[in-house]
Amino acid sequence: MSQHRLPPDDIRFLQDVLKTDSKSASIRLREGEHQYGLARVIASFMFELHFPDVKDVIRRLYGEEEVNDLQFVRKIQTVLKKMEKSGIVKILPKTKPWELQRYTLSSFRFLDSDKNSVSFATEEQIEQTRSLLRSQSNQQELYEVNWAKLCALTFIVIVSYASILWSLMQPVIIPIVFVPSLSVSVVCSLMLGKTLSRG
Repeated sequence: MSQHRLPPDDIRFLQDVLKTDSKSASIRLREGEHQYGLARVIASFMFELHFPDVKDVIRRLYGEEEVNDLQFVRKIQTVLKKMEKSGIVKILPKTKPWELQRYTLSSFRFLDSDKNSVSFATEEQIEQTRSLLRSQSNQQELYEVNWAKLCALTFIVIVSYASILWSLMQPVIIPIVFVPSLSVSVVCSLMLGKTLSRG
């Protein structure tokens, strides 16, 4: 299973989807129909921590040739729009203006218009996705902590080296400035090196 790195907003959104109970839908979700196949494929992307665009969905469901058929792409977008109106699919905001819209399911479980209960995820798949999300959230927090630490250490090293240079440029070296500045610069340089090597 390939894994994509989600931005924090997408992580929160996927966490909400994982918590959502069965939702009512105003269309049928029968195996073999467009809507069912599209929803199943979108769910498979979500297990990989990825919200697909229409071309990703078509590529996985119908093959590479159909991605280049503009008429077919529009047809699938129309079906996805209908699925959005019925509450099955949600269109996510674009991260960059030139990108295609990304799609997600609003839940993994639905009650369709025929009152059939439809599930696009097993408990095991939901738990694996939760586990991947927790792992990614922890890595994100670690990255943010390391970034703050990196900035603070860099600032301290620059200030301490500036103090050392200022002290060396004086006619008489002032030990009360030079020694602490040298000590701080050595310790912080070592910590900075450790932080960068983990990063």
